[in-house]
Amino acid sequence: MRRWTYALFAVPLIALVPVGVVSCQEKSPIGKPPPPPNDLPLVERVIKARKEYLDSLEELRSHYIKHNDLERQKWVEDEMLSYHRISKRAYRLDLDVPPPTLKPEYNIPEANELYRKAMAYKGKSFIGVSDDNLRRAEILFQQLLSDYPQSDKIDDAAYQLGNIYESRTFKQYRRAASYYERCFQWNPNTDTDARMKAAELYDKTLQDRGRAIQLYREVSNRDADQARVEKAKRRLAQLSTTPP
Repeated sequence: MRRWTYALFAVPLIALVPVGVVSCQEKSPIGKPPPPPNDLPLVERVIKARKEYLDSLEELRSHYIKHNDLERQKWVEDEMLSYHRISKRAYRLDLDVPPPTLKPEYNIPEANELYRKAMAYKGKSFIGVSDDNLRRAEILFQQLLSDYPQSDKIDDAAYQLGNIYESRTFKQYRRAASYYERCFQWNPNTDTDARMKAAELYDKTLQDRGRAIQLYREVSNRDADQARVEKAKRRLAQLSTTPP
């Protein structure tokens, strides 16, 4: 586990309360996004700055622990918690979402354990701490993808990240759709509803009609769940009679 994740995991669950200060709602224009601007170096700087900030806080925390300064240690841990609770956008999905060429090939015990822990956090819904548990789960699923890109759990982790980013805590719908897509791109035979979830996001939320139609067709041609197949066919029929 990355050192800077300590504060989000170490504080007792009952002590974590929702902050509700920063809105996570997606306010970007709906529809197919324009070509990305030349923001690559700027976004890379933001990603680097985030990591350096957390690393610096962890070093400061270690310093206070070494000198038994419990009060300032608590201050640092509170600041780290606040950082994890704010909305951090994936300004460029190509820097956030792993490539579609990964393959879930190997049973890796360490990856399995990360997945188990992440699912345990995701499944907890105690009043007042469910948002923090989703953030804990997000960190672990992302760590799994980063550290074990050949694990046979990557497609499942991608699906769970799609579910997390679609949730009311994050509301990052384009990011969610991309992770749902990675689920079935990495494992074309997935038994999840990742294709349907991605199709519905593009259809009803992101209003990308073309991509939605492509994915509904994939559902109707590839999905093993007959209910999803029929649902996709009905929506395709509706879209075919509705002007763009």
